Amino acid sequence: MSKGLIIIFTGEGKGKTTAALGMALRAWGHEKKVLVIQFIKTKRFVTGESLAAERLGERFTIKTMGEGFVSGGVDLDRHRIGAQRALDSAREALSNPAIDVVVLDEITWALKYGLISEKQVLDLIALKPPATHLVLTGRDALPSLIEAADVVTEMKCVKHHYQRGVGAQKGVEY
Repeated sequence: MSKGLIIIFTGEGKGKTTAALGMALRAWGHEKKVLVIQFIKTKRFVTGESLAAERLGERFTIKTMGEGFVSGGVDLDRHRIGAQRALDSAREALSNPAIDVVVLDEITWALKYGLISEKQVLDLIALKPPATHLVLTGRDALPSLIEAADVVTEMKCVKHHYQRGVGAQKGVEY
């Protein structure tokens, strides 16, 4: 029996996006069409995954729609606009039967910062066709999202090089 799953990768630890992309790559390998929508990440910063996706062809697409990570004192209006555009793209993707896997990268961050609402995300989940896999990533997944999911994995940070003052590494963090 085949069923499209709702999968969440959450928690404070490293690896949420990496796990989602690994799953997406596995699906691509089985001739599935994949769309990754990035809610927070910005096109101003080129990532290894976006470079790889360009080489994988039209069955693996990454749409980077965010305005960067949100921090104190930042005007949230442009971040809200980007998150709303990403939400619109997700609705469109879920209405397209040709897309087998939809990854909503950092969607829980968009929720945490009030860029989108819990109701909007739950409504989006309700749109998921029976055969489509829907993957959500980001810290602090809300209990309502966890309840709606079929699989939830929580990453836990045990040790991280940032704690020793070592910055982001090309090919590891981006």
